[in-house]
Amino acid sequence: MNHNNSTSHFEKATDTTVALHSLCVSRVPIFNHLPYEELTVIAEKANMRTYESGQFIHRSGERSEQLFIVHKGRVKVYRLSKTGKEQLVRILLPGDFSGELALFSETKHDSYAEVTETSHICTISRSDVSQLLLQYPTISLHVLKEISKRLNMSESQTTAIATESINTRIAQYLADLVEKENAYTFSLPISRKDLASYLGTTPETLSRRFSEFEAAGWIEQTGQRQITVLNLDALLLA
Repeated sequence: MNHNNSTSHFEKATDTTVALHSLCVSRVPIFNHLPYEELTVIAEKANMRTYESGQFIHRSGERSEQLFIVHKGRVKVYRLSKTGKEQLVRILLPGDFSGELALFSETKHDSYAEVTETSHICTISRSDVSQLLLQYPTISLHVLKEISKRLNMSESQTTAIATESINTRIAQYLADLVEKENAYTFSLPISRKDLASYLGTTPETLSRRFSEFEAAGWIEQTGQRQITVLNLDALLLA
């Protein structure tokens, strides 16, 4: 009787764990096209770990041997210049992933992935992902699509920093948020410090430009995060 109860509790716990991992992998663009049965197979290969704010999922120079998937929380990915200046690459939110280059060959991370709030991260080893690519070839196409999208975003960011004024960079970023949120009032998805890093400027310059935009009647600020775009056309001509 006790043995059967123990077995029942174990099976229930196992089912719950797999269900949790299924939620994790089902959010990822490279997997979410698969039917539930196949997602379950992938989920069984995933391991979940909780990270606290300030912990690193990986550091630059470390071997890249796993695919990291954000199930819950927020992770910032950035590079450091030789002078120690931080350049934000992207923010990972639930459903986003890192370590994609490990899917194809042995390599080392060229960036840092730091958790900015308590986060639940799923990991799948490179060997397991390689097996999945052979088992489900359509995953490869979705991986290439995601890598191409990231490459395009990275090139656009680099070009903007090199050729456009800080006013234009800020204005375009706010315009992109208006389009993404389908609203003229929204909260900045990242801190002003991280936003300044992403746009290739300093927090002081960013705050000064926001104040100038507000004085011109183009935007309205509420606290540190909430922005209302009052005149998008004028903003884009800044």
